[in-house]
Amino acid sequence: MPVLSVVLATTNQGKYDEIVEVLGEQPWNLVSLNDFPDCGPIREYGNSFDENALIKAREAFRITGLTALADDSGLAVDYLNGEPGVYSARFAGPRADDEQNNRKLLELLKGLPSGKRKARFHCSVALVDESGEHLCRGQVKGVILDEPRGGNGFGYDPLFYCPVLGKTFAEMERKEKNRVSHRGAAFLAMAIWMRNHKYGA
Repeated sequence: MPVLSVVLATTNQGKYDEIVEVLGEQPWNLVSLNDFPDCGPIREYGNSFDENALIKAREAFRITGLTALADDSGLAVDYLNGEPGVYSARFAGPRADDEQNNRKLLELLKGLPSGKRKARFHCSVALVDESGEHLCRGQVKGVILDEPRGGNGFGYDPLFYCPVLGKTFAEMERKEKNRVSHRGAAFLAMAIWMRNHKYGA
């Protein structure tokens, strides 16, 4: 029986590698949009992580014809009423980089005690195929520090302190981060759902 291919709706090789590591050995073959050079960037225009994940998965399924997985994730800070949320990647502007986004976040939280710096990383993962759509979610709680720590990871990882392990995400090795992260939790939940349905061995 041929191995089923599932496409991950990303061209980010780092994200692809991280998710392959999170999922471990599975009875399907995970490919990325890099295997489909005619597919351009998929625009995110949803108002929630769920909507954006579904938008990307639907488009990847339409283009490739393969079962499609997509995720959308971001940081929600309690003091900022859930911001930056779906705008996490462009918090400081449409072309902002990680350093600019982190700097803006620190400015908005300047002088606040740790008790008012609580935050959550959220991830939504969507699956779309010919039979329908399915969503899984993951979340991890933490605190935003007043200065960055660690040289690993990306995005807000240097500022996001995880009390469970006593480190920022940027101070963790990737395997360690995957065990506690929002993205790891969401993709593992999706993998379990897939194995319990028609994607099992």
